[in-house]
Amino acid sequence: MVNNIDWDRIKLIPAIVQEFHTGEVLMLAYMNEESLELTMKTNFAHYFSRSRQRLWKKGESSGNLQEVKEILLDCDNDTILLKVNQIGGVACHTGRKSCFYKNLETLKIVSEVTKEIDYGVVDKLYHTILEKKFDDPTTSYTAKLFNKGENTILKKVIEEAGELCLAIKDDNRDEIIYESADLLYHSLVALASKNINPDLVKQELARRVGISGIEEKNSRDAK
Repeated sequence: MVNNIDWDRIKLIPAIVQEFHTGEVLMLAYMNEESLELTMKTNFAHYFSRSRQRLWKKGESSGNLQEVKEILLDCDNDTILLKVNQIGGVACHTGRKSCFYKNLETLKIVSEVTKEIDYGVVDKLYHTILEKKFDDPTTSYTAKLFNKGENTILKKVIEEAGELCLAIKDDNRDEIIYESADLLYHSLVALASKNINPDLVKQELARRVGISGIEEKNSRDAK
C-alpha cells in the first residue's frame, strides 16, 4: 500500500480512524510515509503531528493505543481509512470516545468526558487554552484575551515577566512560584495565538542539550 501513494506529490495523507466493531468515526489524523510504514509494521497507529512536526504513536502518553485491524485506501489513493480497536475506550485527548463531540452551529457539547487523561500539566493547559479560544469572552478569561487581540496578549506576557522579576528581586519564594505560573500561562496563550505547540519548544530545548550557550548564541548571530 505504501508504494501505491505518490509521496512526492502528497507529503501528508489524511487518515480517518474508525472503531472496528461499531463503525463509529473516532478521529482524523495525518500520516507521512514513515508513520504509515510503522503502522503497518507494528499494527499500532502512528501519525505525523502537524503541530508538533514529529511522528507520534497514538496513546504514547495516555495509554489509549489504537490496534489496527484493517487499512483501506480510497479511490484516489490520497486518503486512508484505519479500522482500529481503540484500547482504553477513548480516542480524543479530552477523554471523550470520539474527537467529534461539538455541534458546529451551536458549539454545544454532545458527548461527555468518559475518562480523565493524565497528560503533563503544560500539554493539558495548552489544549485547554485552545479549547477556550472561541468561548464567550464575558465568562472566560482566556477567550477574553484572544478576543482583545495580539497587543493585549503580548502586554500580559511583558507584565507577568516584570512581576516575576520583581518577585525574584524581593526574594519572595511564594510570589516567585506564583508569578512564574502566571508567566507560563500567558506565554502559552501567546504560543496558542500563533498555533505553536509547546512540544516544539521542548524539542528546541532538547536540541540545545550539550551545546554551549555561547556557541548557541554565536550560531544564531551568524545567520
